[in-house]
Amino acid sequence: MYLWIKAIHVIAVISWMAGLLYLPRLFVYHCAAPVGSPQSETFKVMERRLLRAIMNPAMIVAWACGLAMITLDPGLLKGAGWLHAKLSLVVLMTVAHMAMARWRRDFAEDRNIRPQRFYRIANEVPTLLMIGIVILVIVRPF
Repeated sequence: MYLWIKAIHVIAVISWMAGLLYLPRLFVYHCAAPVGSPQSETFKVMERRLLRAIMNPAMIVAWACGLAMITLDPGLLKGAGWLHAKLSLVVLMTVAHMAMARWRRDFAEDRNIRPQRFYRIANEVPTLLMIGIVILVIVRPF
């Protein structure tokens, strides 16, 4: 059962990451669309669907499977500094997710005040967190 949960966890993480990398790119392009334009309204639909249909479920499944693996193998927590560090980065990834959800709401309500550059920089945050997470899981440096 553990390996099935692990496989589902990896699938969910990949789906979650795809959304975390794509949504800020949509924001970059949405910034260029005039408020109320057909293009802006299309971005609103795309952003809402990406967040609600892919990102939110993927995040929930990733968290649930990750916690299930720890529950099934509590020995993972003993002397596993890498896991504690990974979980800290996953919490930061969740914070980034929640920030993006807030920014999506701002766009949906035509209240975005941030420039494209902000979203271009924000787009790098999930990538950096992912790099740290993968290194911690594969290399287990401590």
